[in-house]
Amino acid sequence: MDLGLTGRTAVVMGASQGLGEASARQLAAEGAHVLLVARREGALHEIKQSIEADGGSASVTVCDLFDSTARQNLVETLQGLPRLDVLVANSGGPAPGMAPGIDASTWTREFDAMVLGLIQVIDAAAVKMKESGFGRILVIGSSGMVVPIPKLAVSNTLRSAVGGYVKTLAEQVASFGVTCNMVLPGRVETLRTQAIDQATAKALGVSEEDARARSIATIPAGRYGEPREFGAVVTFLASEQAGYITGSQIRVDGGAIRSINA
Repeated sequence: MDLGLTGRTAVVMGASQGLGEASARQLAAEGAHVLLVARREGALHEIKQSIEADGGSASVTVCDLFDSTARQNLVETLQGLPRLDVLVANSGGPAPGMAPGIDASTWTREFDAMVLGLIQVIDAAAVKMKESGFGRILVIGSSGMVVPIPKLAVSNTLRSAVGGYVKTLAEQVASFGVTCNMVLPGRVETLRTQAIDQATAKALGVSEEDARARSIATIPAGRYGEPREFGAVVTFLASEQAGYITGSQIRVDGGAIRSINA
């Protein structure tokens, strides 16, 4: 199947590792030029070189969503692109914490970056995509939006807020050829997943291997997902072929969420 991504421009946030990196590599493999965005410039350049070594095309820009000036610079970069076809809006993981008891300053700081900051970038992309009559906005969420994850109260809450915005935006831009979807990862082999397993092991007083085994036991697929599997879903949703999918939340979780409707 030709995904129609050759020659298109994709901006991938959080591209220095994990799900963002995997998505960027898949998009580049399908012929898109990928603008890699994250805080760690050195890591981005290493990934750029790797993509180019594999025959792909990539460039780099640095942005920290917690820095309002950096966010505005990213917006201006998007506005100045000759074309913008795909945005993978990936904010990384908000700080862990149990409810109640999370300090108000944590809520304020995380909300500013993970909700307002992300919306600022999404809006800039949506305006440019509407003008061209084509666009794919993909926001990386979490399975905690469907079934809240203990110890991740901030993530559960803020990602759900972003989900409400993405659904609303999808209705407003669909007639312009722009789709907006969220992709919800379950347990995928990333550094964040490893950190969660380590924290669980410490909380339960067990080994990290035991904590991981307990987690895997809750997944019908019997394993953690691979980043490339997640990236493949993102890449299909970014394609011309996925033009009739919008306002949706797509799970990539090995069947871990048991709910039928949400």
